[in-house]
Amino acid sequence: MTSRGPSRKVDRQYGLGRLANARAFRRQAENALALADRGDNANPIIASIVDAAIAYGDAVCALVGGRVNQQDHDSAPQLLRAVLGNRLPGDQERRFRRLLGYRDDAHYGARPGRLDTAEALLEDLQVFAAWVDLVAGR
Repeated sequence: MTSRGPSRKVDRQYGLGRLANARAFRRQAENALALADRGDNANPIIASIVDAAIAYGDAVCALVGGRVNQQDHDSAPQLLRAVLGNRLPGDQERRFRRLLGYRDDAHYGARPGRLDTAEALLEDLQVFAAWVDLVAGR
């Protein structure tokens, strides 16, 4: 069965699985950043950070609202707002959008990513992740 519309229903197990994936992507980025040398192309690290942010967004939407985004990743913040309403702080929404904004460059771009960019994005991800854990009760 295929779902139509911007989101689809999911169960709690799906949300817990996405949360586990988000944490794994975050750990992968943290470990890779710790091992990186100045001058390395940071796009693989940034891609893991973005993938973690997407998974954290899916997890909180699934665990709180029983729904996940099924459109392009640019629409994920709208679903987060729809699920959480006024419980979504503006700074977390902006942080999520900023993280998602690096997706295309990190995954498909030709320019090497910078480590200082990856470090800043990882800090944003860590703040977003802590907030998701709080909201999702994990």
